Amino acid sequence: MAIRQIGVIDGQGGGIGSAIIRKLKERVGEQVEIIALGTNAIATAQMLKARANRGASGESAIVQTVAKLDVIIGPIGIVLAHAMMGEVTPAIAAAIAGCPAKKLLLPLTQENIEIIGVAPTPLPQLVDELLQRHLGGLPE
Repeated sequence: MAIRQIGVIDGQGGGIGSAIIRKLKERVGEQVEIIALGTNAIATAQMLKARANRGASGESAIVQTVAKLDVIIGPIGIVLAHAMMGEVTPAIAAAIAGCPAKKLLLPLTQENIEIIGVAPTPLPQLVDELLQRHLGGLPE
C-alpha cells in the first residue's frame, strides 16, 4: 500500500511534531501529504511552520482525521488518556489507538510511565530511525 497521508500528532508547544515534520519534508518533499494535528492551536501552528501541508487543532479534528490517515506519528502519549498535561482526551486516545492507520510512536513521555527495555535516545536520533527503519519505502 502506498503512503499518501501521514498525520503527525503533538500537543503542548508542538516541538516534537515540528522536528518530525521537518525531517519528513526533507525526505519526501510534497510527494506525501503531511497533516499536523495539534491538541491545541499553538502545537498546530508550530507544526505548520515546519511545513506541514495542512493542520487542525483539538479533539474533534483529531478524532475525525485519524480514521483517514495511512500513518500516524507522535509521542507515545497520544494513545494515553489524559497525557500531555491533560491535552490528550480519552476520545483522542481511543480514536488514535482504534483507527486502522499504522502508528509509529516515539518513546518520549512526560507522564509517570517508563517503557522497559527502551534506552533513552535523543529526539533527532529517534526521528532518523523512524524514517530509515519504519518509513524506508517513502520516496527520497
